[in-house]
Amino acid sequence: MNGTDELRVFTGNAHPELLKSLCNYLEIPIGEAEVFQFSNENIFVRFRENIRHRDVFLLQPFASPVNQSIMELLIMVDAAKRASAGRITAVIPYFAYGRTDKKDQPRVPITARLLADLITVAGVDRILTVDLHAGQIQGFFNIPVDELTAMPLLAEYFDERTGDRVVVAPDVGSTKRARDMAERLGLPLAIIEKRRAGDFAQAESLNLIGDVRGMDAILIDDEVDTGGSLASSAQALMDHGANKVSAAAVHAVLSGPAKERLAVAPIDELVVTDSLPSRDDDERVAGLPLTSVSVAPLLGEAIRRIHEGRSVGEIFE
Repeated sequence: MNGTDELRVFTGNAHPELLKSLCNYLEIPIGEAEVFQFSNENIFVRFRENIRHRDVFLLQPFASPVNQSIMELLIMVDAAKRASAGRITAVIPYFAYGRTDKKDQPRVPITARLLADLITVAGVDRILTVDLHAGQIQGFFNIPVDELTAMPLLAEYFDERTGDRVVVAPDVGSTKRARDMAERLGLPLAIIEKRRAGDFAQAESLNLIGDVRGMDAILIDDEVDTGGSLASSAQALMDHGANKVSAAAVHAVLSGPAKERLAVAPIDELVVTDSLPSRDDDERVAGLPLTSVSVAPLLGEAIRRIHEGRSVGEIFE
């Protein structure tokens, strides 16, 4: 498969704005497809152009409503397979259910594995995603998975800042991601130890490993969901003498009480990517300055390399 004339990129209803940016980067026309719900909530998909033997990429982050986004992708895959697409790559910038990656309680599912099975059985040949919540999710698939990271994009945003700064992991599980960011920026690392009591309880920050006194702290996480982790971590940093707190996360889920929590949290700025669609009121989340960095060039370069049979890993070298 050589040349972008055989490359086609389509999307469902999850994030059409990202498709436009992606196709602009690739300098190809937007793939034409119909994806809609009937009045009975059944989803209908039809590709409005010939994709026989084409290299088809289906862009669909699992955005709200999450389960509808998942079903749209599965039905699009089936439609592409029955239309004799040459290869089908699912481009999933945000992979939902990433937190249910293990059986950590009695009688609970491993939904991330179930989702991987559904996608594979539907007929996907390859997965392209960005910053999975748990790296082991790659192993749930029996097909190639390319996991990109948007951390270099976030690092570039903070690179030109000056002053005494420190990168902070909001929990032990985020340590590797924060350490990589600290190395990119040439900054020290601090770690917040926390525990979560129960499934729905807000995380409680317990201990700070490292020194943040008099420094500008940069909280790094893969996603901001309900905002509890970032809010409690930011307060802990201020209690330990930090000068101010910025936060950066790849995926801006912003569900439930996120806006209320972030509004009162001592966070000066929240930097995210457009892996998920923005909302009408996302210019400021209840008064919090929000900055978005685009992942379209990152995804576009990976798609081009996959299509041309070149290394995706070289993007980060």
